[in-house]
Amino acid sequence: MKILVVGSGGREHTIVHALSKSPGATQLYCAPGNGGIAGLARCVPIKATDIPAMVDFALQEKIDLVVVAPDDPLALGMVDALEAAGVRAFGPRANAAIIESSKAFAKNLMKKYSIPTAQYEIFSDYDAALAYIHSKGAPIVVKADGLALGKGVVVAQTVEEAEEALRSMMMDKSFGESGSTVVIEEFMTGPEVTVLCFTDGKTIKPMLSSQDHKRAYDNDRGPNTGGMGAFCPSPKFTPEIAAWCMDNIFRPTVEAMNAEGRPFKGVLYFGLMLTPQDPRVVEYNARFGDPETQPILSMLETDLLEIFEAVIDEKLADIDIKWKPGAACCVVLASGGYPVKYQTGYEISGLADVPDDIIVYHAGTKLENGKYYTSGGRVLGVTAVAEDLPGAVARAYAGVGRISFTDMHYRKDIGAK
Repeated sequence: MKILVVGSGGREHTIVHALSKSPGATQLYCAPGNGGIAGLARCVPIKATDIPAMVDFALQEKIDLVVVAPDDPLALGMVDALEAAGVRAFGPRANAAIIESSKAFAKNLMKKYSIPTAQYEIFSDYDAALAYIHSKGAPIVVKADGLALGKGVVVAQTVEEAEEALRSMMMDKSFGESGSTVVIEEFMTGPEVTVLCFTDGKTIKPMLSSQDHKRAYDNDRGPNTGGMGAFCPSPKFTPEIAAWCMDNIFRPTVEAMNAEGRPFKGVLYFGLMLTPQDPRVVEYNARFGDPETQPILSMLETDLLEIFEAVIDEKLADIDIKWKPGAACCVVLASGGYPVKYQTGYEISGLADVPDDIIVYHAGTKLENGKYYTSGGRVLGVTAVAEDLPGAVARAYAGVGRISFTDMHYRKDIGAK
């Protein structure tokens, strides 16, 4: 099969790497791809959001399957456009991807179908939102309604912080139109756990649980990023909690989307808070998370292509998904200054010195004349699998120690949670 993966980050490199091991994948393409992906797939210079160009390329090259990985093209309807052109595609259609692209839609869905989440209100009027913050006090959570590269959420510890976040989103348009509407939520406490699930709209099969590290600096300090590292499985996500979530969150969400006439087929991401009362949904995503995908797919034993095919054909119930024993850890190496202001174009050294049992997934890299250079905020995801979590963390950091580039920044406490 000729397979095209849409996207250019660490998540896409991980998907391409997993597909490269499938006997059914005869030719891999990635658009636009990155320096690391170029070693496994033919990179095509098409923007991930350029739907007409992506459809044209798929038709010209007679692509058998397109995997739409990032949130933006899913929200814009790339899967719909590919299907309309007769091309098989993995990922939710736009009317289902709204579960991520509109936080207001997601919160209202949870309220309507009694799926546990934080109490909230939705505002399109700045003064009304400000008055609500003053009435509730802090800590409080302010979220931009639309997509914001994982950075449109502010957990405000003071009323002043909440006011600043609101002003930034609604008045200064720091996230463009994504912040025209905001969701303001109660502050919840407890460990955060991510569970990605394959679903064909009928059957839902969770992957290994994981824990992400969103803040830029050690001890969960600094601004929110797209994610500075992740590990799986989470020791906090016990079999008992998993069963409760299946009955009260996972299955009800799939059934709610069906009831709304928005069947979801693809990867449904559940961001959960394990509160003292019970687990609650923090957020939904409509695709593989990044960097959670790096450790999770590193643990997958089943052929990923077979799973994608089963989801598209609504035969997920027939697949037995197997995982390696042990644990995996991914440490993200970022450009100094990320996620605010950073420089790129620095040569990356030491990649050839990383031991073979450690996988380095490329995120923001470019390949020129046989050398790799930084080209983004998150540059690499150094990932290791071991018998247990401490072992996986130690192996990942052993890999980190071999790599260097100017202004390289990473957290030193991934897995310490």
